[in-house]
Amino acid sequence: QVQLVESGGGTVQPGGSLRLSCTASGITLENVAIGWVRQAPGKGREGLVCSNSDGRTDYSDSVNGRFTISRDNGKNTQFLQMNSLKPEDTAVYYCTTAPICAYDWDFWGRGTQVTVSS
Repeated sequence: QVQLVESGGGTVQPGGSLRLSCTASGITLENVAIGWVRQAPGKGREGLVCSNSDGRTDYSDSVNGRFTISRDNGKNTQFLQMNSLKPEDTAVYYCTTAPICAYDWDFWGRGTQVTVSS
């Protein structure tokens, strides 16, 4: 069975940085598209980034230039480096996979809370 497990969430001050990790089992991240989605309280899901297995990556306008996705294929892990965090970044962050970025996400982690507050 496929399992995605996020880690690295927590509380950070505005302007700070945080790195989220997502370790996968039952799926080889090297062979699929990877991404991150977030959901703030009372709001819908917001796709942040998708990166195809060929390396082509697309960021949403809300995080472009601040967030960076990466992979460590040897560890079967993906990462989201988040810099210049803002209070509006407060949300539950989910790591996700898809066959390709044009498809709906097929697997989701259970989420990790990120809170940006002074």
